[in-house]
Amino acid sequence: MDDVAAAPHRNAPDTRPRLDLQEHLADLEAKGLLVRIDHPVDKDSELHPLVRLQFIGGIPEAERRAFLFTKVVDASGRRYDIPVVVGAIAASAEIYSLGMRREVGEIGAAWLDAISNPIPPVRISSPACQEIIITGDELRAPNGGLKRFPVPISTPGFDAAPYLTATLCISKDPDSGIQNIGTYRAALKAVDRLVVRMVARAGGAGGFLHWQKYQKRGQPMPIAIVVGAAPVVMFTGAQKLATDLDEIGVAGALAGRPVPVARCATIDLDIPADSEIVIEGLIDTGKLEPEAPFGESNGYVALEAFNMPMRVTAITHKRRPVFCSIISQVTPSESSLVKKVAYEPLYLAHLKDALSVRGVRRVVLHEPLTNLRPVIFVQFDAGTARTEVWRGLNGAAAFQAIFGKLVIAVTRIGMLKASSAT
Repeated sequence: MDDVAAAPHRNAPDTRPRLDLQEHLADLEAKGLLVRIDHPVDKDSELHPLVRLQFIGGIPEAERRAFLFTKVVDASGRRYDIPVVVGAIAASAEIYSLGMRREVGEIGAAWLDAISNPIPPVRISSPACQEIIITGDELRAPNGGLKRFPVPISTPGFDAAPYLTATLCISKDPDSGIQNIGTYRAALKAVDRLVVRMVARAGGAGGFLHWQKYQKRGQPMPIAIVVGAAPVVMFTGAQKLATDLDEIGVAGALAGRPVPVARCATIDLDIPADSEIVIEGLIDTGKLEPEAPFGESNGYVALEAFNMPMRVTAITHKRRPVFCSIISQVTPSESSLVKKVAYEPLYLAHLKDALSVRGVRRVVLHEPLTNLRPVIFVQFDAGTARTEVWRGLNGAAAFQAIFGKLVIAVTRIGMLKASSAT
């Protein structure tokens, strides 16, 4: 099927966001924002801690880089032929900005426009993400299935299993047929089985709401977990958009053209056609399985919980894929920055444009050690009327139910007022 979006002039450089992760990695490397590590690195004890050092070791954000590990091994000495990239989505605002192909100051407006004007995806056949299709006995072989991939241990010494962290978990509302994308971690259980933590938010995450509907029907829930997609697609999974809004359309609007999608090999879901790796399967809605301990972004290790077991029906991937992972424990982290870069201008636009609060200059989500969400700073011009300050505080506190337990107003000369919100 032909792409319905107008292509750029053939002699002009294409300045639109990339729709392929490996093209984005090439952009990062060309700008000196990606470091290749070509000596063996143990994914079970070294890989994530090495990258995490740049977040917690006092390195300025502007100096953070994406890291591409080309010779990955595990604790037993097994070598993998698939490289692992960490930090390529949002190790810094500059990396995020390159994925969006927009200046940081333009990102908030771009999100608002994309949410209001989504571009539906375009279906294609023979997608890159299905160059290799693994099913049946090959999927269940002792060293096959999920064991083929160099999935890092996120918090060595604490986590109960390797986790998929840079995920797009795609599910479909069985009533409306609308797909939803969420970024949920998934722990490996066996070569053809894992457990998915569909983290709840106010009202429930989209995937969790779908799970509830399938549970009432007494049916398994189809799910596709994408590992490695274009940044504009990855960003939508973390944005907490409306559960009845197909995020692929929002990604298309961010990209300025429809995102090519393809039907999964074994289930009825559409996935980004240029994904690196896709894990297809069915979630058993009749039972839960233990999940965790896991190192969380607030700096604590979450104790054992019970989450959704997934039986893998197929794994598909590019002929030469890159495995993508993110740093998500103890803010600042990649997962906090991917929200911070987008949410700060969104909050500012909400206060200035939607609520017409006068005197507001800047919104800062406090990142270090607080999981980003609890503390919001709103900066005002000196001399701003107290009524406008209070309108800004209340507007920020009410904008997102999961943000803003403590909202603090400041000016250049110091603190004005703090407001608690529950």
